[in-house]
Amino acid sequence: MKLRERLAALPSGRRSKWLVLTAWLLIAFVAFSYAPRLADEQVNDSSTFLPKSAESTQVLALEEQFREGEFLPAVIVYQRESGITEADVALAEAHRAEIAYFKWAPPTLPPVVPSEDGKALQLVVPVDVAGDFTSVVDAVDELRTVATDADGLTVRVTGAAGINGDFLRAFSDLNTTLLLFTVSVVTIILLITYRSPILWLIPITTVIVAEQLAGALNWVLASNGVIVVNGQTVSIILVLVFGAGTDYALLLISRYREELRLQADRHDAMRTAVLRTSGAITASAFTVAAALLALRFSSLESTRGLGPAAALAILCAWAAALTLLPAILVALGRWVFWPFIPHAGDPSRAESGAWSRLGHSIARRPRPVWVVTALGLLVLAGSSTLLDASGLPNAERFRTTPPSVEGQALVAAHFDAGTGTPLVIIGDADSATAITEVVESNPGIGSVSEPQTAGQLVRFEATLAVAPTPAEAYPVIEELRLDLSSAPGIAIVGGDLAVDADVAAAAQRDRLVVIPLVLLIVFVILIMLLRALTAPALLMGTVILSFFAAIGVCTLIFAAVLGSTKGDVNYPIFAFIFLVALGVDYNIFLMTRVREEAGRLGTQAGTVRALAVTGGVITSAGIVLAATFSVLATLPLTGLFQIGLTVAVGVLIDALLVRSVLVPALTLDLDRRVWWPSALAKREEPEPAQVA
Repeated sequence: MKLRERLAALPSGRRSKWLVLTAWLLIAFVAFSYAPRLADEQVNDSSTFLPKSAESTQVLALEEQFREGEFLPAVIVYQRESGITEADVALAEAHRAEIAYFKWAPPTLPPVVPSEDGKALQLVVPVDVAGDFTSVVDAVDELRTVATDADGLTVRVTGAAGINGDFLRAFSDLNTTLLLFTVSVVTIILLITYRSPILWLIPITTVIVAEQLAGALNWVLASNGVIVVNGQTVSIILVLVFGAGTDYALLLISRYREELRLQADRHDAMRTAVLRTSGAITASAFTVAAALLALRFSSLESTRGLGPAAALAILCAWAAALTLLPAILVALGRWVFWPFIPHAGDPSRAESGAWSRLGHSIARRPRPVWVVTALGLLVLAGSSTLLDASGLPNAERFRTTPPSVEGQALVAAHFDAGTGTPLVIIGDADSATAITEVVESNPGIGSVSEPQTAGQLVRFEATLAVAPTPAEAYPVIEELRLDLSSAPGIAIVGGDLAVDADVAAAAQRDRLVVIPLVLLIVFVILIMLLRALTAPALLMGTVILSFFAAIGVCTLIFAAVLGSTKGDVNYPIFAFIFLVALGVDYNIFLMTRVREEAGRLGTQAGTVRALAVTGGVITSAGIVLAATFSVLATLPLTGLFQIGLTVAVGVLIDALLVRSVLVPALTLDLDRRVWWPSALAKREEPEPAQVA
């Protein structure tokens, strides 16, 4: 017996299934104990994700010489439209005196500063985060309990601390909410798909165990410093396991039900089902995992960490789908399909169903079908040129308007727009005067602080006169760095805005490196799987076209829903990885079955039959995956909304249009040439009349 047959027999054997279930019971016990600890390993400070060569990274390292703690500035802004009163000033001073006693605040705070128009006050409060940026949430909450609106006076807490606090707050309890939404969505879809009050529990149980195992294994990696994870990574992993794991379950259960109609013994039926689907499921899982591992070539630690974490999650879903799921199903017996229990000898409805009729319809005139479909996708793809992925301003990182964003607007209206998010310049102390002159001469700089020295170094803070947005701040930072590079001595520019600018530059570099690598990896895997060159090239072309069509559709949705076509800097690469890797899944599921059927019936008849027997399950899988990722679109963070919506739209395009219409039409048009240069391309095909 071949190794593959032995592995297929393991979860479906009369005795061995109990060994598999026992092993998974032990795995689940350990996984459920350690998976929750992954939340404690999250690092949501964007500065920790920077490449070491970035100027802002170097500034962060040098700043340690200028301070005893790690401070993040919070800005309390007070505004009264009719003009600030003496009572307002007294209130701000009282707040300043009270805040000085907070355990995380320095003993002496900067003075309260009035605006030139007399309508606002601002108080900068350095928040000591003590190396743990999650503590900023508590500090900001504490500030907001003190600084509240009073008698027509608007008071808001903003600045770097306020913005980071609101961002981290958005991630609090996010995974619990996400898990509940995801389980609910998948449950509803499985109930509709199976029309059984029992069967849906089995794939849900399988993916929950896989998700917990993935969490436990990633906790081991994160706690030992192998990877860096943040809240976005954990959220993506959760929906990825649920989406992919449920897809694998749908494929296996569909084939198992098909075999139960052909075989009297459920153990034999499951053995055949695992044997026949394991190739497609394994190819799918390893394609996605390999594509995700390409993220290790990213220069951003956040992206580098997502790669192995998500790949490991996919492999957990794969292992559970091919061992735990079949063991549970075969142990429980046929009754789990109640009330539609399949019996040996029951007729298959696939040959006369809607998918069979669609296949025969496409087979009659495949070329016009694929030409019209491809042109339609090209039209949708045209809107992708409207996307601006240079980065999101702070005000657009949230789908709602948190207090920090309201406060930033007040600061911009009455003070230098960059207050609370200053640039930090560090250079040679001997060149302090020259550095000051260069910084002050830049029209984008509103003010420069007094120099602070430490040994041979000098430090300045420069407040931007322009809005702290990518469009306005990044050019100022670039110009300032260029001017300082030609000034006497050495000076480098950092600070929160410089960190964001360096992250954007690194993300742009990653697109040029990672995207071609992912395409190469997926193409090679398809060649190995299909043992041809034409079919893999065809599939790659359709997936890329589908990707740009999804981006085009979503860019229009962003403009309508968000009022902007701006995208997060990581949006293009994340969308590409998930859509190409997951989108090719459905083509793998279809084309592996086409190749199997083509060996018996020929490419024409094999394509029609493969579409007939896989159409329902692959469509259901696409809807499940789209639904799970669409859960991300319900979250308050724009970056996750964009990724979730795009993957959902892209998967639906892949499952309902590309895999159902475009790929079958291309395959039917090319006929046996689709398998070139394999031996299957040289086989004699039956006449088209036998298929249509």
